[in-house]
Amino acid sequence: MAKKQSIKKKNSRPLRVRTVWQKTYNSARLRVSGLLRRRPHRSFRLTNRRDYKRSLAMPGFWSFTNYVRATLWQNKKLFGGLALTYAVAAIVIGGLGAQETYSNLSSTLKESGDELFEGNFGAVSQAGLLLLTSVTSGLSPDLTEAQSVLGGLAVFFAGLATIWLLRNTLAGHKPRLRDGLYNSGSPVLATVLVGFIITVQMLPAAIGIIVYSAAQVSGIMETGVTAMLIWIGVILLSLLSLYWVISSFLALVIVTLPGMYPLHAIRTAGDLAVGRRVRLLLRMLWLGLVVVATWALVIIPIILFDDWIKQLVPAVEWLPFVPLAIIGMASLTILFVTSYTYLFYRKIVDDDAAPA
Repeated sequence: MAKKQSIKKKNSRPLRVRTVWQKTYNSARLRVSGLLRRRPHRSFRLTNRRDYKRSLAMPGFWSFTNYVRATLWQNKKLFGGLALTYAVAAIVIGGLGAQETYSNLSSTLKESGDELFEGNFGAVSQAGLLLLTSVTSGLSPDLTEAQSVLGGLAVFFAGLATIWLLRNTLAGHKPRLRDGLYNSGSPVLATVLVGFIITVQMLPAAIGIIVYSAAQVSGIMETGVTAMLIWIGVILLSLLSLYWVISSFLALVIVTLPGMYPLHAIRTAGDLAVGRRVRLLLRMLWLGLVVVATWALVIIPIILFDDWIKQLVPAVEWLPFVPLAIIGMASLTILFVTSYTYLFYRKIVDDDAAPA
């Protein structure tokens, strides 16, 4: 009797292994068939326009930008409080920056302003690069590793809080800032994993840049044919990363939905982007242009006329106008960029849900 039971157990083991492999194979086949059913493109085949043409009923570039601004302005107390909270956190974490860095930036921009009226735009471009470098470093180049990590977390949670507050506001609720700060951090791990996937998707472009730098240092770029082949390789690798990142950028918003998993968010974002990638790219480029232009129009005049303001009102001479302006603009930029992306995602979803 014992021998018969042992024989049955031995015979059941291959059956269990076969069943596990069969389930895995069937699951993978269903995933692939679902992907092929949702995506019209096939490798090395020309896709018919009727298969990938999709609508994207969106307001114009200026209209949608104004819509984002109006949405934030309607809830200015709520989002203004969030911007102020982030600004205070940024000052506590990193301070107002090194005075030497600010002095160099101020003097360079003042000289550029004088040379601009003389028709010399080279110094102005140099000042713009200096402003960009100073803004990205937060006028605080000597931050410790702990301060850098805390600063990144502050930006991260400010974005999550903005999405949470926007979602509840558009749903007709009246959320409080405290609720947004406490409840928006639930998808932290999922968002970090999506960010990691985006980093992996950027690897082809990084490899292309490394290859180009190595070829330039070694002198291979001096040969015409070799330089052309390297440039073609760099461009193709960059386009591959760009193709992936355009859709994954939306996944940063999708993953904040309750119960959403990172890979599901990436898959959903890819489905939304099919047939629309060029238009999505144009909207993201427009967002970057608006942010850069706003920074230039607000910060550069403040720096150029800093001495004039302090001479006009000597009582405020001790105030660090430029560092405060940069921190304030950084807070508003995080709010605007996050809100723009979230509302853009909502418009895409509404367009898909609209009857054909």
